[in-house]
Amino acid sequence: MELQRGDLGRELARVAIFAALIVVLGMVTIPLPSGVPITAQTLGVMLAGAVLGPRLGPLSVALVLALTALGLPVLAGGRGGLGVFAGPSAGYLVGWIFGALVIGLIVHGGRITWWRTALGAVVGGILVVYLFGIPVQALVLGVDLGPTALSSLAFLPGDLLKVAAATALTLALRRAYPRAFGAHVAQIPAASRAT
Repeated sequence: MELQRGDLGRELARVAIFAALIVVLGMVTIPLPSGVPITAQTLGVMLAGAVLGPRLGPLSVALVLALTALGLPVLAGGRGGLGVFAGPSAGYLVGWIFGALVIGLIVHGGRITWWRTALGAVVGGILVVYLFGIPVQALVLGVDLGPTALSSLAFLPGDLLKVAAATALTLALRRAYPRAFGAHVAQIPAASRAT
């Protein structure tokens, strides 16, 4: 029983660390007229899914959103409170949870490689987040879906840079500290982790 408590404690610590990382990355913000700022927080979401996997990654995002709902200023620009979930960025926030899940499923669906990590970050961290974010943004702003999707292209260059950063950071962390990925990755021999 003691080992299970230790495992639970380590998992909770990993979730909290990545939630804190997502919050800290919110300090990098570029406001846009659409009401949805460009932030580095999606990099944190990508890293949470890639490192923590499909179970714990979404939990770290959910923790950030729970803190937001409680009114803590943990989102980009120091935003917090329930009103955030009625604003133009609400769909993107919900998309973070599903994005982290998809990233975790792709990255941890086999051996963790650069291509699997990059694919997970693109599919989960961009496509899934946009699929949730764009329709809600269009609805809240009262704008048609097409123009909203077109305006969202402003996020794409930065998101592609975040994919590259998430891929590089995930692989560097896997080599330097495999325990960050959990017991199953930490037990893989170093020779197998090198690719």
